[in-house]
Amino acid sequence: MELFNTPESLRSACRQWRRQGLSVALVPTMGFLHAGHMSLIDEARKRADKLVISVFVNPTQFGPNEDLDRYPRDLPRDLRLAEEHGADAVFAPEPGAMYAADHATWVEVPELAKGLCGASRPIHFRGVCTVVLKLLNLVQPDVAVFGQKDWQQLAILRRMARDLDLDAQLIGMPIFREEDGLAMSSRNVYLTEDERARVPAIRQGLLKARDAAAAGQRDAGALALMFRAHIADTLPDARIDYASFVHPDSMAPVARLDAPTLLAVAVFIGKVRLIDNILIEV
Repeated sequence: MELFNTPESLRSACRQWRRQGLSVALVPTMGFLHAGHMSLIDEARKRADKLVISVFVNPTQFGPNEDLDRYPRDLPRDLRLAEEHGADAVFAPEPGAMYAADHATWVEVPELAKGLCGASRPIHFRGVCTVVLKLLNLVQPDVAVFGQKDWQQLAILRRMARDLDLDAQLIGMPIFREEDGLAMSSRNVYLTEDERARVPAIRQGLLKARDAAAAGQRDAGALALMFRAHIADTLPDARIDYASFVHPDSMAPVARLDAPTLLAVAVFIGKVRLIDNILIEV
């Protein structure tokens, strides 16, 4: 496994692979890898001859009062896990290698980014789109693999790829969960022991809404109120950022569940903001 720290060195290696007729897969991450990341890496490994994992805490997707400085990092561990799971290369640049001091170009998909996480994190998806496009340009992968916990992010990136005629196929993988249902996230390490014991209630609330829809309740407002009531009962110290029913591709709000609909939620508990979602088939 090779470690690259500059865009030029990564581009050169990937260009050489393509000249040899080899296919390439990319898994973009911010590091502090967990089993959810491993599921993406293992899937990518099946799909190409060469596998690149990026480990980059991208500063442009963090707002001024967010956790950029304290975001968990452990590059030596990430490198060990990447190699164990078959990575051919890890790209771990410093911010200055990715963004020049006078960087002035941004990529946005504003219509899909105006709700859900985009409403409370207004610059987040601009930073995500910009860094992912840079990675796709450097690697030129055949496939890039993402997790569906960040469903809105994946929808935005797919629209970006479609609109800009990018060649890579963007693959979405199911949410990888702890045994008690909590969606895996690098930020879960922020949870206190007490908070960690109680936050599976978020997943339970999603399942409760899904079951109610299966039983015939199709009003999105009523189902959202059901989720909110469940959180109020089980996590009274939590604050709901959003609990919204949206079209799974366009992210447009849905008032009635007459087709497959995404229930996406973001919940603050203590200092931690947790996101989760469920696709409700009707």
